Parts: sequence; C-alpha cells; structure tokens
Amino acid sequence: MKDVIDVMALQRDKSRNRHLDYIAAPGNTMATHYIFECGIKLNAQPSTIATATVLFHKFFKEVDKSNYDCYVIGSACLSLAGKLRDDPLSLRDILNVSRGALHRTAGPLELGEEYWSLRGSLAAAELLILRTLSFHPDPPNHHRYLLHYLRSLQAWFPAAEWKSVPIARTTMAFLQDFHHSPLILDFRPSHVAVACLCLALHCLGVSVPLANAQEDDSMWFSVFTKDLSKEKNWEIMEKIMSVYNKEQDSM
Repeated sequence: MKDVIDVMALQRDKSRNRHLDYIAAPGNTMATHYIFECGIKLNAQPSTIATATVLFHKFFKEVDKSNYDCYVIGSACLSLAGKLRDDPLSLRDILNVSRGALHRTAGPLELGEEYWSLRGSLAAAELLILRTLSFHPDPPNHHRYLLHYLRSLQAWFPAAEWKSVPIARTTMAFLQDFHHSPLILDFRPSHVAVACLCLALHCLGVSVPLANAQEDDSMWFSVFTKDLSKEKNWEIMEKIMSVYNKEQDSM
C-alpha cells in the first residue's frame, strides 16, 4: 500500500507535467493529464478540474475518439466546468495555458488571427459538448459527498489522532486522481467517496474508532450509504488503485 501513495505523490508533482509531450502521446492517453496541468496552472478549484475530466469522459463515451482533437475538447471541458462550478476561467487564459502545454516553447498569443481562430474553435467545441450531452452537462459532484463524510468521520476520532494522520488529504488525492479514469462514470458518487475514504484509511493503517462495535467492523461506512456492499466497495477501491498501475506503465 505504501507504494500506492508514493506513485500518487509522483503523479501529483507539478514539476513532472512540464516534461510531458502531449502531442507525441498516442490517442487520448494523456488527455486527462493535460486537463489537470492546465487546470492547476489556471488556479482552478479541484472540483472544477474534476468536473472537466468527467465531462471529457462523458463526451468521448458518446462519440468516436478518432473524430475529435482530445486537447481542444479538454480545453473546452475546462471552460464549461468553470461555469458549472461557479469558478469562471478566462478564455484567453485557457488558450494561452493550453498552447503552452502543447508547445512548451511557445509564447503568449497575440490578439490576432490565430487567437480569434482558436477562440472560435474553443467556443464551438464547448457547444458541441453541450449538444452531445443533451444540454444536461452538470455531473454529480463527488467532492460534496466526500467533504460531508470527512466532516462526519472527523467527529469520531480524538482530535489529536485526526490531526496526526493526513486522512483528509490522502482521501482527496485518491478522489482527484480517480478522475483520470473513465471508470469513475460506472459508480455512484457516494460510493466512490466512501471507497476513497476506505482506501486512504487502509494505506495509512488507521482504524475507525468504535467500528468493532458493529457486527461487521468493515461496514462502518453503512452510516453514510446503506446500499454499498463490502464487495462493491472493494471493487471500486481496486479500480482506484488501477489508475496508479497505468501511471507506472506510462513512465
């Protein structure tokens, strides 16, 4: 389990993104990394970046991947996610940041023909995403579930123990990184939030206080969601961990 956290730390290290060559990457393999890098450089909220990746996964679930530029769609997803999460991102900033991610030596765009052409493409891509998703783009917000569960769980722990272990930070990292995978669409947001929390507790070697008072001490999370079985929870945890296996394969 310790290896999982080490890989997670490497993946979230901003300096590593500077060396990624998105254009040379096959297909859409690095598209979510591109969204994360651009989102971080735009100072977007974590929930905004996560929403952008969900929009990206939902769009490419409906269309032929070979027909669209994944990076144009990724930039448009960031723009749309900013509006959905009340975290508006400047189109000019998105264009400059995305251009810099794809062409590392490129300077800022001048207000000329290229700028207006790219701006028009971004606006058209955003409209295409909306039409493809039947104008119902707002995805469920996994972060809201997780924040609620974390606040509730914090009350179960002695204050000193909670502060001594980075439970919230590790759980949020797992949730954020799971957005790299389209598998996040296959599970309910409340279930994903619980699985991220359980995985963090396992990795950190932390037991939930008073959990052994229940008939099944591994089912303490039933107070958060009653329709999540132990087997389904382990399945989601395995899917989350598979994100890091793919990350290692791409190194």
